[in-house]
Amino acid sequence: MTDDVRQEVVKRLIDDYRFKPVNDWLRQGRCPSCNRLELFTKATSPWVIKCGRENKCGHTANVKDLYPDAFGKFNERYPATTEDPNRTADRYMDFVRGLDPKKTKGWYRQGKFTHSWGDRETATVVFDISRGENIFMERLIETVRITDPKTKKVDDRRANFGSVPYKGRWWTPPGQKLKDGDELWIVEGCIDAATLAVNGQKAAAILSAYNLPDIELDKLKAKNITLIWAMDNDVAGRRHIRKCIRHVEKNSTTLINKAALIPQKDGKKVDWNDAHLANALTNKDIDRYRFHGDLLLAKSAMEKAYLVWERYKSRNFAVEFETRTYWFSVVQEIYNAQINQCADNGIKGPEAEEIAVRKASRLEEIANCTFKFLYFQQDKQTDESWYYTRIEFPHGRHTIKNTFSGGQVATASEFKKRLLSIAPGALYTGNSVQLNWLVKHYLDNIKIVETTDFIGYSKEHGVYVFNDRAVASGKVVEINDEDFFEVGKTSIKSLNQSLQLHIGDATDYIADWSDMVYAAYGAKGLIATAFFLGSLFAEQIRAQQKSYPFLEIVGEAGAGKSTLIEFLWKLVGRSDYEGFDPNKSTLAARARIFSQVSNLPICLIESDREDSAKAKQFDWDELKTAYNGRASRARGLKNGGNETSEPPFRGSVVISQNAAVNASDAIMQRIIHTTFDTTGHTPASKVAADALAAIPVEHVSFFLIKAVTQEKKVLAHVFSRTAHWEAEILKRPDIRSNRIAKNHAQLMSLVEALAELTNMPKERLDETIDALMWAAFHRQKAISADHPMIEEFWEAYDFLGDEKLNHAMRLDNHIAINLNHMQAVAHHHNQQLPPLSDLKKFLKQSRTRRFREIKAVRSTNKAFDGKTVKCWIFSWEGK
Repeated sequence: MTDDVRQEVVKRLIDDYRFKPVNDWLRQGRCPSCNRLELFTKATSPWVIKCGRENKCGHTANVKDLYPDAFGKFNERYPATTEDPNRTADRYMDFVRGLDPKKTKGWYRQGKFTHSWGDRETATVVFDISRGENIFMERLIETVRITDPKTKKVDDRRANFGSVPYKGRWWTPPGQKLKDGDELWIVEGCIDAATLAVNGQKAAAILSAYNLPDIELDKLKAKNITLIWAMDNDVAGRRHIRKCIRHVEKNSTTLINKAALIPQKDGKKVDWNDAHLANALTNKDIDRYRFHGDLLLAKSAMEKAYLVWERYKSRNFAVEFETRTYWFSVVQEIYNAQINQCADNGIKGPEAEEIAVRKASRLEEIANCTFKFLYFQQDKQTDESWYYTRIEFPHGRHTIKNTFSGGQVATASEFKKRLLSIAPGALYTGNSVQLNWLVKHYLDNIKIVETTDFIGYSKEHGVYVFNDRAVASGKVVEINDEDFFEVGKTSIKSLNQSLQLHIGDATDYIADWSDMVYAAYGAKGLIATAFFLGSLFAEQIRAQQKSYPFLEIVGEAGAGKSTLIEFLWKLVGRSDYEGFDPNKSTLAARARIFSQVSNLPICLIESDREDSAKAKQFDWDELKTAYNGRASRARGLKNGGNETSEPPFRGSVVISQNAAVNASDAIMQRIIHTTFDTTGHTPASKVAADALAAIPVEHVSFFLIKAVTQEKKVLAHVFSRTAHWEAEILKRPDIRSNRIAKNHAQLMSLVEALAELTNMPKERLDETIDALMWAAFHRQKAISADHPMIEEFWEAYDFLGDEKLNHAMRLDNHIAINLNHMQAVAHHHNQQLPPLSDLKKFLKQSRTRRFREIKAVRSTNKAFDGKTVKCWIFSWEGK
């Protein structure tokens, strides 16, 4: 490690972990795993940080994984020169791989990798197998991202091979000689082989886990060589070790086969160079790796159990063999008798102990499967927790993954019942003592995975968590084999199983769908699309701008609302779905639906509007707090305390119905209103709408990934352009509401962002912006107008005449109306009034003639002859 890199790393370690420099060491750093001041590393060579609590914690981390940028930019920082043509490769092997170029001189050369579809060119470390035949492998010093222009498939290339296949060959350090009695360590990668060679082992690299080096092995058939098969500790590596050994045993009688495996760490394989950087290639470490290799090659469960006993001297433990679980035990009475017999025969010490154990040992099957507790997950909202477990059956029959609660792993009977219920045919026949051993073995320092109870964006982690993919800082992360996402230092998954998003790949993506939306629905279709785009960033927009509007899609039957909304759902991976009817759901159900997603829409479809009994179930004012992302409902937690759960609203709201929403001003101002009808329908628009309905979700849902990977760019545009459009809207004298201006301005900026994502023509963009400007004007007009029922009331009042109905003096500029009197007069003149019970709900909202109060007045109406009557009082001019 060069001094400039070392100084940068040391400074960052001190800043991040609060290390204290002590001579050549950094000590008393705070361990991220156990939170104790036990972290240490060598200041002169800070490759690995370790926790000093080796037995209780043992946390280690590779510095090059913590600060990859400190070790990067080799092409720029260390370019090759005429005098030093291997300069870039040497610095990479030294700084990143920890291999002194003086010890590896002549083992590699520097090359260069370029690709016509790549995002860069980079220097490489070239290992020649046969330079004359152009057989080589090269490690790319910096990763090159290659994007296929047709399929858009992305390949992050880290290695490259020569044009001639290397099948049957291996690479060894130049000058390495093998003689009878030697050991040869066979690994996958050239850098791993170089690492072992630097540490005193003779080594060969077969370049991949699928290459059988039969050409090279044939050269050794006559020699007495011990082959140590030491491929990566993963499924492919372990399978290939067995395959290669079978090949050698079939073709040679002199070669001896053994194996070595580095145990996985936190479910991840560790290669030989990783072990070198962690100073874990001591004789003690090598002995441990060979022990794990011996376990892999054990031919029976009892042989494997004896290997474990020989190393640890334990007399009661579980052992797994061919995906069955066994229990090894030593019968004490037989053991004692055998020890006495050995003593009588003059045999003592370890020899006597081994004889006694082999005679007294027993092996019984306690499960016809194997199970591994992978990690601990917890729902902090409900204070529920589980152990996520993988259950495997013999012969690769099938693998089950599911959860066990704490109570279900506490006793053998509960464990047996849970195992039977989640894994068909799985049977645990052991007792609680044996189960406790298994649980302790797996739960010691078990990994903790953070969870969300929704699908979508986790604001706390800055990660989009979907079903099989996550996106963070513009990068896509695939779900791992243990069903969670590893995003930097964060391990995260969603517990929500009720919503499945089917996200397609770039290769299946049809990019011209926006043209079809415009052809079918015009600018209003693009407004709805832009709202769905904004929904993917609702949390971030509300964090900066404090609110995100609602979208209302209204129109007559057959206008195409359902087809449009179902297609927009396809863009975010949800097929055959439009929304839910709030009138047909309980308050608790609505609260759960509103909590299921983050940065995704919630679509409300109101039906049975004429059924007043059902209409009473849902009040639009429930949505008020959702506008600002606050909780719509609180509930008490089931415990002895006074804790409550108030999950915030993390999504957006889409309202689709035949009639416009009638609600309070507060709700009306929060809504962006669009109206769809059949007047613009043409044969061409019908063809486009049918095409949208027929598109499979997998062909357009990659838009979700395309959008959220552009998170930084989209948000920057929204935050910079919203103020501009808000000012433009407020320039119109007929728009006075700041909230209306802000809502429509946000959507205008999102239309511009959508235009960039979909290459929208400028004239189409301008048309959509104009449509939103008119939508803002009409929304202002709508909130300034009376409710239709109130308008109907005043139309009847004006028709019947003020002199018949007004009980106040005209000079007072007031209108005093007795509702029962007005109903009687209307009936006499064959005029229909809305039911008085409904009128009373809305009359207080009258704007054209503003409501003042309800009180008894002395009537000036001739029909009442000065009597006192109870009247509703209004201002004549609405003032």
